[in-house]
Amino acid sequence: MLRFLYLNIYSFLLVFMGILVLLLPFYKISIWILIAQGIIAFCLFLSGAKLLLAWEDKKIKRNILLSKNRDEFRPDTFEVFVQSPCGRLLVRSVLSELDKSSEYKKILKMKKPLWAVIKENIKPVKTTIYINENIK
Repeated sequence: MLRFLYLNIYSFLLVFMGILVLLLPFYKISIWILIAQGIIAFCLFLSGAKLLLAWEDKKIKRNILLSKNRDEFRPDTFEVFVQSPCGRLLVRSVLSELDKSSEYKKILKMKKPLWAVIKENIKPVKTTIYINENIK
């Protein structure tokens, strides 16, 4: 139960922020601000729900990390997870179970800067336009 709460802290935070957005009394100002407030709250609730629904995936990844590092500690297996906040929570959880909490600072050095991650994930697209001159 505590592991569930710890690994889903960001999803609970998003849901709580959505509730706070709904509680703000913007309806007194304008109906348009109320509509924007509802859209923002819906986006926060949706993001929180997506993170909560990823619980089974987090359990599977946690078990994989534990099995890979139980016999021999391999810091390279944590590199993918250290790139996101939820993944860092997963890394901390696995390291504490392996009694290797002191290794977290070394693993955190593998975290790439935000701009490097954005550059890696943006793929250029080449667009080619063909003009058919035979059509009149």
